[in-house]
Amino acid sequence: MSLSLSFHSPSFASLGVVRKVLGSIITDTLHPRRGGRLVSFKGCVKFVQTSCRISAPGTLPINDEKASSNILRDKKAVPDADPPSIKDINLLYQFFDKSTKLTVLTGAGISTECGIPDYRSPNGAYSSGFRPITHQEFLRSSRTRRRYWARSYAGWRRFTAAHPSAAHRALATLEKAGRINFMITQNVDRLHHRAGSNPLELHGTVYTVICINCGYSFCRSLFQDQLKALNPKWAEAIENLDRGNPGSEKSFGMKQRPDGDIEIDERFWEEDFIIPTCQKCNGVLKPDVVFFGDNVPKDRADMAMEASKRCDAFLVLGSSVMTMSAFRLVRAAHEAGAATAIVNVGVTRADDFVPLKINARLGEILPRVLDMGSISIPAV
Repeated sequence: MSLSLSFHSPSFASLGVVRKVLGSIITDTLHPRRGGRLVSFKGCVKFVQTSCRISAPGTLPINDEKASSNILRDKKAVPDADPPSIKDINLLYQFFDKSTKLTVLTGAGISTECGIPDYRSPNGAYSSGFRPITHQEFLRSSRTRRRYWARSYAGWRRFTAAHPSAAHRALATLEKAGRINFMITQNVDRLHHRAGSNPLELHGTVYTVICINCGYSFCRSLFQDQLKALNPKWAEAIENLDRGNPGSEKSFGMKQRPDGDIEIDERFWEEDFIIPTCQKCNGVLKPDVVFFGDNVPKDRADMAMEASKRCDAFLVLGSSVMTMSAFRLVRAAHEAGAATAIVNVGVTRADDFVPLKINARLGEILPRVLDMGSISIPAV
């Protein structure tokens, strides 16, 4: 068994210091008291206010049981990988411990364990024939926009039901402990935010809708309400899908795919699906994301590049960095002299110059790095 404590004192800023201090514990017996725990250290007894738990190294906390069941249901979204070795866990721990100004870049691989598929892994969306929409297609074709919003509307409930994984919470813990200086994510799912982090969203987020004409933006939940009001039969169709009548006339031909996408018979969405327009200028609305073929906004790209060039270590988590917007960041950090490392299942575009590459699932390796430092994932 391992004792896990969350310290909020600056004196425990180093993972190495925490490990040394907790390594001096002579007993793992906890005596409950109201408002805290009595922790016995060599030569002293100290009453410490903590959010503590006892867990076996490498196992998920009790609070992760619900998330684990989601993973099992959506296991096809999770790429296959062997459990991380002790050597790999040690190497990643040392990478965190040696850095003083760490920048982290996360990709779709951190969300696969939440049931959200990635694109390029063996089990990713590309493997099922999925082709992502491009920025140019969305702008020039009203038919493409209807198809996109119909599928997105139908899949929204499942998408928002995803919970942050152990990896998301581990990163939030490391961030709060001062071990991560700056975090960038390619993901648009806001799972980092729900775990307690506040990363720079390189590619935007689907939780915001924006007008491409005037720039007015608003919350996606309000847009969902507008879609429901304009398309009342679709809400009933989604209910039929949830009740197990896929492909029927009542469900508009919708079928849930294993990767979380929704197949919809085009005869239903091509004519019958109505899309709201901007309430300010009657313009075209799109999710506030960077589609394939579009560019990352300059101020956002500049902020990410500055963080990459000024860090002393750059860590890629769950990304193949195949898109130039991500690849250029790790390349810039490497050229600026920062230590670089990648944890990802499968090959990446940066494998040729990044010295430390670990092939592992993030939900398996990151919590074990925290176990080594005796820092727990705070209870939710």
